[in-house]
Amino acid sequence: MDVTLTKVHGSENDFFILDQTKLAHRLSEAELKQATQQVTDRETGLAGGADGVLYVDDSSHPQVTGKMRVINADGSEASMCGNGIRTVARYLSEQKQQTNFKIETMYADLNVKQAQDLAPEVKTFQAEISPVSFKATDIGMHVADLAELHQTKIPALSKQLAFTAVAVPNPHLISFVDHTTLLGPELGRIAGYLNDGQNPYFPDGVNVSFVEVLGQNHIFVRTFERGVGFTNACGTGMSAASLVYALEQGGDFDQSITVRNPGGMVKTLVHQTAAQSYWMELIGNATFVGAATLSLADLLAGNFEHVTFKVSGEQPAYQAFVAGLK
Repeated sequence: MDVTLTKVHGSENDFFILDQTKLAHRLSEAELKQATQQVTDRETGLAGGADGVLYVDDSSHPQVTGKMRVINADGSEASMCGNGIRTVARYLSEQKQQTNFKIETMYADLNVKQAQDLAPEVKTFQAEISPVSFKATDIGMHVADLAELHQTKIPALSKQLAFTAVAVPNPHLISFVDHTTLLGPELGRIAGYLNDGQNPYFPDGVNVSFVEVLGQNHIFVRTFERGVGFTNACGTGMSAASLVYALEQGGDFDQSITVRNPGGMVKTLVHQTAAQSYWMELIGNATFVGAATLSLADLLAGNFEHVTFKVSGEQPAYQAFVAGLK
């Protein structure tokens, strides 16, 4: 049987969407991992590879439109993906003819909805990012027996930089830096070490973001993503950075924050509840690059000789949007 994979991106954080409901049978866990590793490889993968695969399925939860699972390029599973969920929201919106609904993710059913386009012909969706926790146990953090980490230096990582750790629910380590540090080698050095599987501080790895404040409610976020490496954008990373910016760096709650990234720009809103908990909204593009059709056997074998790839024509509008940001 043939399989269709839709190549999509949010701020050039790119994925393939594979709808399990369209298959004769659901892929096994081993097949999910194998297929993901085959198609995402940047050298030998499908259509230039990707950062991961977003598997769409039915949800058994009441009043939830669909379910999203996120498999990273290395075959590991992420609990959430902020850029990915916007593209899945668009996919489900078009499939189910809904504009405001919920998507099941690993830890929460999240509200998503169609938003005003960021630019002409740049389809835009917004998604709830939650739950939020600063607890070391939720982050998988072991730093000097600290229950939480806020604006604290970890000398083994850097003698200059201070870090805050938060799960949204993916674990993130955030540091506010100057422009030179943002673009320099420190992010790769620190994040590479923390994702080597052998460090004592984050044994399961952690997403690491460096953040530069560009102006009031205007930041730039560069992320090394667990299971992926450097990425053009990380939706949960930008959401986590916005939260820490509002809490520690003078950013405003309940006001639009512009978040630049290597792949473009999104908007965020940071909210605080009466119970002193937090949640964010992530607003950005949900661009469909094209659709690939191939047999399931070829997908699992990594044989892309006979693929039919139909380009959508949406990418030029997104590139024009990004060019206008500079």
